[in-house]
Amino acid sequence: MGLRGEAAIVGYTELPATKKPTGPLEFTIEQWARLAAAALDDAGLSASDVDGICTGHLQESQIFVPSTIIEYLGIRANFAEIVDLGGASAAAMVWRAAAAVELGLCRAVLCVIPATPLTPMSAAKPLDFGDMLYFGASSNRYGSPQAEFEIPYGNLGQNGPYGQVATLYAATYGYDERAMAKISVDQRVNANHTPGAIFKDTPLTVDDVLASPVIAAPLHMLEIVMPVLGGSAVLVTDAELARRGRHRPVWVKGFGERVPYKTPTYAERLLDTPMIKAAESAFGMAGLSPSDMDVVSIYDCYTITVLMSLEDAGFCQKGKGLQFIAEHDMTFRGDFPMNTAGGQLGYGQPGIAGGMHHVCDATRQIMGRAGATQVADCHRAFVSGNGGILSEQTTLVLEGD
Repeated sequence: MGLRGEAAIVGYTELPATKKPTGPLEFTIEQWARLAAAALDDAGLSASDVDGICTGHLQESQIFVPSTIIEYLGIRANFAEIVDLGGASAAAMVWRAAAAVELGLCRAVLCVIPATPLTPMSAAKPLDFGDMLYFGASSNRYGSPQAEFEIPYGNLGQNGPYGQVATLYAATYGYDERAMAKISVDQRVNANHTPGAIFKDTPLTVDDVLASPVIAAPLHMLEIVMPVLGGSAVLVTDAELARRGRHRPVWVKGFGERVPYKTPTYAERLLDTPMIKAAESAFGMAGLSPSDMDVVSIYDCYTITVLMSLEDAGFCQKGKGLQFIAEHDMTFRGDFPMNTAGGQLGYGQPGIAGGMHHVCDATRQIMGRAGATQVADCHRAFVSGNGGILSEQTTLVLEGD
């Protein structure tokens, strides 16, 4: 049961990461349309081929989001989905698009994540983020479990809880801060060779990471993601359209998804993340194993996220991840190429928690379009997404012809 591998990513676009807007401000729906058009152009296909969309939230529409976008684009969709899984949303969009294609619901699905604007379009109409930014929590309205049982006691935001997870990991398995810092350093090497990366021109050493301020012990500032403006999109199609496209099709061979809780207070075992089930599903569906992957694109909001994802996806033994990291070169030149475009720690975190960056990274590699960071003979990739505090996790196994 699962995907047959008959749907493919055929085009993508990823905007450069920037700290501030570099041109006229755009509504998010305008960004959506611009990213969609670029992905179609990259694939060499037409807007008339599109009959499905996957999206996240839209600032201009609190409800009826998919139909608002469809109306704006002027397409007729047989499949329209809004995905709300934080940093797991991008990979989740791709497998939903692939499933819709394989079910015959549609032939071409745009999956788009625009940048979240940081500036109001008008002083008379301030930007409304809803509850997203209050207390660093996303569910602070009266009646939600987080509002009642988390926020009043200070258990909120992201930095603190991820620091707690890292502290628990250290108490359970031990901790090598230089190995943890090496995750950021190796990914920075990749970013230094990637056009559009926020840190393209800024090299990094392990000592630099450890000299940066501790934000949530034991995590340093340079182990934590940099939010940026950007945005990205991919186009998923059936086999016929994929053969008409400009580039090598990237087939969606397997996926997994696991969402057991929102806040880590309710985790049965905090160090056993949902990645265990999500990765097992993806590899099982594809009939492949971690050792078959040529590159991995691991969600990296924090270094501890990378460490635990590598372990729980089966790339190394539980509790042995720091040793694995220390012993392997994770740059694009190395024996375990990971996040070859820099990941969020090197490229930046745009849009809905940056997850589409990892999909684009893997797609570029398999298509053979990664430029200076291209991995030789790259045919298979593993992609992970992560939302919340290790609470929403999705996976993809991608393969070229």
